[in-house]
Amino acid sequence: MATTTERRGALLRAAALGAASGARSTAGLTSIALTSSRADTGIARSLGGRTGSLVTGLAAVGELLADKHPSTPSRLGLPGLLPRLVLGATAGAGLARREGRSVVPAAVAAAAAAAAWSVLGNRLRTRLGDRFGSDLPGALAEDAAAFGLAWFGGRRGR
Repeated sequence: MATTTERRGALLRAAALGAASGARSTAGLTSIALTSSRADTGIARSLGGRTGSLVTGLAAVGELLADKHPSTPSRLGLPGLLPRLVLGATAGAGLARREGRSVVPAAVAAAAAAAAWSVLGNRLRTRLGDRFGSDLPGALAEDAAAFGLAWFGGRRGR
């Protein structure tokens, strides 16, 4: 039986995957792919192999590059926000299922974190852009945050 601490840890990691998805929409699923195997269950099983890791990894690299382009639309509009919420919730649910935890609370926590980071990350990036006169420092800081959150979130529970 899972302890309260283990359940909270899983929810915290699901929220981290959601926040990572709020920063870079593919980050949460890429983390699940890279930390899972075909022996897992649910989406972790589907993504947890060479093909899943390759596809999500390529999508993540593509997103990192596209994000730096000035014509990339805002993440706060529906076309930018909806995929972040859905992919964040999917990553959180995938983590929960992989670890035998309840899927719905993890998906909700991840979607909420994706929404929060989408807004807060956009504000942080704008402020850094104003301070440095370029969007690049904020974009790179957000890349680093997404990487750290995805790394933490994708780890396996103890």
